[in-house]
Amino acid sequence: MDRAKQLVGQASSFLDAVERASRAAPLDRPVLVIGERGTGKELIAERLHHLSDRWDGPLIVLNCAALPETLIEAELFGHEAGAFTGATKARAGRFEEADGGTLFLDELATLSKPAQDRLLRAIEYGEVTRIGASKPVRVDVRIVAATNEHLPALVEQHRFRADLLDRLSFEVVTLPPLRHRESDIAILADHFGRRMALELEWDSWPGFSRAAQEKLVEYEWPGNVRELRNVVERAVYRWAVADAPIDDIQFDPFASPFMPQGQAPAPLPLSGGAAPQAQGRAVAEVSELVVQAGLTAYDPASCADFRLAIAEYEKAILASALEKCRWNQRAAAKELKLSYDQLRHAMRRHEMQ
Repeated sequence: MDRAKQLVGQASSFLDAVERASRAAPLDRPVLVIGERGTGKELIAERLHHLSDRWDGPLIVLNCAALPETLIEAELFGHEAGAFTGATKARAGRFEEADGGTLFLDELATLSKPAQDRLLRAIEYGEVTRIGASKPVRVDVRIVAATNEHLPALVEQHRFRADLLDRLSFEVVTLPPLRHRESDIAILADHFGRRMALELEWDSWPGFSRAAQEKLVEYEWPGNVRELRNVVERAVYRWAVADAPIDDIQFDPFASPFMPQGQAPAPLPLSGGAAPQAQGRAVAEVSELVVQAGLTAYDPASCADFRLAIAEYEKAILASALEKCRWNQRAAAKELKLSYDQLRHAMRRHEMQ
């Protein structure tokens, strides 16, 4: 397998998901892969294909979210010349291209209702009809689909066909997010770091300092393995001392004291329609938090700068929670009912780190 596409990890939740995919691979049945962005859904789809009897056939990938609704059916099922404006010649769809192999449909939940209808027919009858054609074409295709949505909930909301979900969910492989694979973070960081050091032609791999490792483990990784790879590779290539452990980790590549004004958070409205009511609610909510934290609040009657007051309240709440939790950021985030990532962003915004 391509080294850039290896499944790396030892967490039991991750290994269970990989094992489930491996057991389903030889069966010629549809499989749904569920997971947050960056968890490796496409790698699981490739595993399902390469461990099946279709391994020497084509593996065709289609990101359903990358195409407008008007083109998705033409991409899936093909079209005849003149079927619509711009269709100057006949073109086979992804189903025909995947004949004898596997069709991986990423971002499945974004499919339109008409596309869902035609997909269901293709799965049930093993045939597709090009747009503008009158005769169907027989195809032998295994479907692997992926999404980060909860499809049963979409069925209840009438946004996804229940019978299509029934046909696709012979097996469901759910990939755990990286925050539930804490033991894998150091392993993955070392894996990506070594690869980047090799690409940079370093003589040896110095690894990460203890402080850097702690930062990597404490971070929440909303972008999962994909984000971890970017953070690690960026840290390695920026590190100037190839024989010293890497000690500088930057999670947000956009963080800068020179950020253009257009990228800064939009200021709160101070006039117009519903602004006074919004300000009143914001002041009330912040005042309540300040009281809960045991801090001294501004007097709303004498406060002349709304934004400054809100900022000072927020900074005081953060400082109080951090002090109470002995500057353990994870504990402080839990105390304030924030995610770790939200707390880190708030601290950066108030220059508290």
